[in-house]
Amino acid sequence: MSHFPTVLILIVTWNKQSFVVDLLNSLQRLEYPGEKMDVVVVDNASTDDTVEILKSDFPHVHLIENQENVGGTGGFNTGLAYAFAQPEGQYEYLWLLDNDVQVHHKALSELIAILESEQDVAIAGSTMMQLTTPSRINEMGAFVELGRGTLLLNRYQEDVAGLQGKSLQELHESSIDLSEHLKDCRPCMDVDYVAAASLVIRASVAKEAGLWDDYFIHFDDVEWCLRIARMGHRIVVSARSLIWHLPAEYKVPSWILYYDNRNVLYMLEKHAGPAVIQGARRWIQKKSLYYALLGKSDLARLHLEAVADYEKGKTGKCDIDLDDCYVPLSRIEALLQRQETRRILIPWTVNLQAVDLQRTLVKVMKARPELQVDYLVPPPYIKDGLRCQLPGAGSIYVPSGKMRRLYSYLKLRNRYDLVLQSDYHPLLLLSMAAASILFVNFEGASLRQRPTLYSLFPFMKNVIFGRNVR
Repeated sequence: MSHFPTVLILIVTWNKQSFVVDLLNSLQRLEYPGEKMDVVVVDNASTDDTVEILKSDFPHVHLIENQENVGGTGGFNTGLAYAFAQPEGQYEYLWLLDNDVQVHHKALSELIAILESEQDVAIAGSTMMQLTTPSRINEMGAFVELGRGTLLLNRYQEDVAGLQGKSLQELHESSIDLSEHLKDCRPCMDVDYVAAASLVIRASVAKEAGLWDDYFIHFDDVEWCLRIARMGHRIVVSARSLIWHLPAEYKVPSWILYYDNRNVLYMLEKHAGPAVIQGARRWIQKKSLYYALLGKSDLARLHLEAVADYEKGKTGKCDIDLDDCYVPLSRIEALLQRQETRRILIPWTVNLQAVDLQRTLVKVMKARPELQVDYLVPPPYIKDGLRCQLPGAGSIYVPSGKMRRLYSYLKLRNRYDLVLQSDYHPLLLLSMAAASILFVNFEGASLRQRPTLYSLFPFMKNVIFGRNVR
């Protein structure tokens, strides 16, 4: 570019000192003049040493310290309010960034190039790649299905063949245009929404649109994009501007479910209408039953609380009470050594190597030869299904067809003392196979009890009657 407009970079952080430091270091490698960029970091009352590190190692960064954790919404609103207070024309663009992303060296310049050349575009966002699989797309913008409030992530989990086999460092140093690697992909495309993980907006449009609605976290940037689109502006995503971010499936669904379900109702209220909200409420109630069937009754309750708080008009931060049942993976061995644990079932969705449980299970099986461990083998058409990863385990084959598969899980009822489930990919009705369910993820494990008809009844009532029944 011959002209480099001024950009104010806004980053919100909370207790992610190492991530935000990596991000700030990567910004110094951008192909963009340093004198044309200013950086604001909004700290949401971190309790780690984020503030101290930023003050000592990044004196050029303007640090704003909030006195409490006001979430992504409050943090970005703090940054936007600061931007709006600056003299008119001081900054032509605002770049909103998640604190835990890694940015390509052309991430900013490619977004600015679009905005400079296409005046009817108000927001340009980066293609989000997966940090765990750097050659795989996490999302290339998204479309909003207003009939239910779901996000349809563009090119979700699509692998880019031309990038496979390259390390993240190699990709950082390469010039990448995904439109040259993907079929039917243009360098720039219109979407409903781009995530504030990497979003550049014209400063004048941002000021006209105003601050985010007080959602605390999630769907705030979606609503903002829809609001700006209704003002007559275009929202686009770039195939040449890349960032890397941890994919959502590596984050265990927990307290965030409350905000996802409450906030989508507020978004639909503004952009869809009452009839759509009624359908979305029904969908949330069905999801509450799903979590109850898994054995996660606390998460099931969160869905109903989200609907109830929406009806009360409650926004912002909520005090969320969940069952404190997660333990470190190191404590699983003691659970497996219990004499009452005699039969264990492990489905293909649990990656024993990734969560570092294979060695523990092998050790316990050698110490307890009477222990029966069976492995649930996936149907052949499930391409990502993991085959047996455990020496000496028995095999149980799952039939093809969704209904036959669910019925086969029900037939396993009471056959086991413990069934393992992946927190990232749980199997519905498999929790009925054992008295106890151990949900595992990369950081810990959660022991739950098999759902009973009594525990399921409150959630079934809400689905049947179509309203929150106390």
